[in-house]
Amino acid sequence: QVQLVESGGGLVQAGGSLRLSCAASGRTVSILTMAWFRQVLGKAREFVATINWIGDSAYYADSVKGRFTIFRDKAKNTLYLQMNNLKPEDTGVYYCKAGPGDYWGVGTQVTVSS
Repeated sequence: QVQLVESGGGLVQAGGSLRLSCAASGRTVSILTMAWFRQVLGKAREFVATINWIGDSAYYADSVKGRFTIFRDKAKNTLYLQMNNLKPEDTGVYYCKAGPGDYWGVGTQVTVSS
């Protein structure tokens, strides 16, 4: 089992920045990939970014490419999402996911005001 706890969400004006964190605990040696997803109430959860836990290769949704950076600190078992130049459409609950398996955190709210 892997437990995930997100933090770092909040209210920010458009153009601002936030850094999300996701602390992993439990059987972290089993983690191969980690990812960020986000969800707006009433809509499906959507992919934001993913990173290979071993090799550090990363992939992004087109909507965040060039503005968001996913990175991890393996020694701290922590995943990060640096979000710059935030837009109102980035508003949502951001979830951390670890795989293989289907481990999810409880999410952290990000609200971007215009």
